[in-house]
Amino acid sequence: MTVPTITLNSGFEIPQLGFGVFLVPPAEAEKAVSEALEAGYRHIDTAAIYRNEEGVGAAIAKSGIPRDELFITTKLWNDRQGGDEPRAAIAESLDKLGLEHVDLYLTHWPAPANDHYVNAWQKLIEIRDAGQTKSIGVSNHLVEHLERIVAETGVTPAVDQIELHPAYQQRDVTQWAADHGVFIESWGPLGQGKYDLFGEKAVADAAAAHGKSPAQVVIRWHLEKGFIVFPKSVKAARMAENFDVFDFELTDAEVAAIDALDPLDGSGRVGSHPAEVN
Repeated sequence: MTVPTITLNSGFEIPQLGFGVFLVPPAEAEKAVSEALEAGYRHIDTAAIYRNEEGVGAAIAKSGIPRDELFITTKLWNDRQGGDEPRAAIAESLDKLGLEHVDLYLTHWPAPANDHYVNAWQKLIEIRDAGQTKSIGVSNHLVEHLERIVAETGVTPAVDQIELHPAYQQRDVTQWAADHGVFIESWGPLGQGKYDLFGEKAVADAAAAHGKSPAQVVIRWHLEKGFIVFPKSVKAARMAENFDVFDFELTDAEVAAIDALDPLDGSGRVGSHPAEVN
């Protein structure tokens, strides 16, 4: 199975479906990533704060998969945004991953109360230019944060990784991204089990129509919306199920019905607000 790729504004391609290791315990990360790679995933998304970069790196090393067939992302944590800390942070992440470079390096949150996110973005530009990452982007940045970093550096992120699922679609951010050549990566793409997404009629009806699981339908919805998505699971069977989403397509009506699940008042958010993570 070949995962479709998207060409970022940096000129590099990213697999549209990946494997996320958020909340995967360090001791379980190597096994989980090894099983994901065996299932066919080639895009792995981790972060310094997940404390499982070493496990990810061990799985990569043991896989025997050529480096140029893998797409690896990690992220800069909030307390490393000031001064020259981002340079030290990427060096530490690369050491833990056992890699000479990552494919994508992100600032994890804007952490606006600290007001270091513009500095962090400038340092990521330098890190990219030094060859330690091929592409750079941000995570959890709202329009105001995006506009400021672009205005102050002249460099537009390749991606913005944000909470995005049917009940919380952040249309203002996704529209800004579309207008500026930035691709959206969806975290918590299945709502993290914090509401009955799979019980929603729009999802259940599409699952029944296509002979697929509700999770497969929602992952397919992300893909058809043009988002980059990486569902997380530590169960091999679920990893395989999440990967098996390329043999069907949702109808326009099914996509529209899932689109309509967002109440548009912000009440669908299940994660933290970017203004409150510092």
